[in-house]
Amino acid sequence: MNDIASRRPRGGLGRGLNALLGDVAQDERDTGDRGSARGSVRMIPISAIAPHPEQPRRHFDEAALDELAASVAQRGIIQPIIVRPHGQDFQIVAGERRWRAAQRARLHEVPVVVRDYSDSETLQIALLENIQRQDLNAIEEARAYQRLLDEFGHTQEELARAVHKSRSHVTNLLRLLDLPPEVQAQVVEGKLAMGHARALVGAADPVSLAEQVLTQGLSVRQTEKLASQDKHGAPTSRAPRQGSAPRPHQGTGSADIEALERQLADLLGLRVHILFNDDGRGSITLDYSSLEQLDMVCQRLSGERI
Repeated sequence: MNDIASRRPRGGLGRGLNALLGDVAQDERDTGDRGSARGSVRMIPISAIAPHPEQPRRHFDEAALDELAASVAQRGIIQPIIVRPHGQDFQIVAGERRWRAAQRARLHEVPVVVRDYSDSETLQIALLENIQRQDLNAIEEARAYQRLLDEFGHTQEELARAVHKSRSHVTNLLRLLDLPPEVQAQVVEGKLAMGHARALVGAADPVSLAEQVLTQGLSVRQTEKLASQDKHGAPTSRAPRQGSAPRPHQGTGSADIEALERQLADLLGLRVHILFNDDGRGSITLDYSSLEQLDMVCQRLSGERI
């Protein structure tokens, strides 16, 4: 998957992705009768709002929507929906889940902030807002990244900063789009986890291997080994070096350690390094590029909602 770092944005934003998302975040904090410097919260009929036709999220969890609808019915919508004028009505820029939940809760009006976003800005916010705030499946997230790269000329580094994830996370997701459609569909349907799918990238026959993973209930590490054999033949192992100093994974157990690094990187969105001693002890190092990323991983490790 090519990184188009040298390509200039075609649509032209005039400001960065983080600025766009910062605007949305600020608007969503302006609830009740308070207004932002660029717009104010107001109530409009729910029937006057339509979703964005190119919304990257195609699968909405029904149970989660029912739970959100119950909360909306009891407490109302706390964060306003961001919309833009569209004909005589309005189109959603950010907050489609809230709009859907409000419909289920049979609300007649919802709080909104109306902003004059362009088509380009609207689509980019719709893509990034879903990536950053909701758990798209890996294929939907990868497709969103690919559209931002192809249609708007953003680089992988820019995308990673905008959504507070590592560039390696973005790159690894994009590689999933090299998988055959049958395997991608299994990821979308939740049959294959991202770790399984990543292991299958580059395999000679990923479709057959995916079926084997499903029928045998293989773990990600088992899938890594299976795919390694499919790509290169049976992997060879080296004798462990003498001494007890921590060292990078190599030789016996290296495939397992590499798989663990990848799983942790996917979970945290940061680059992960594992060093280990011959006696089984070791250390884990996380690479972060900003205090925002550090705060994000601390919240994830503590179980706080982001």
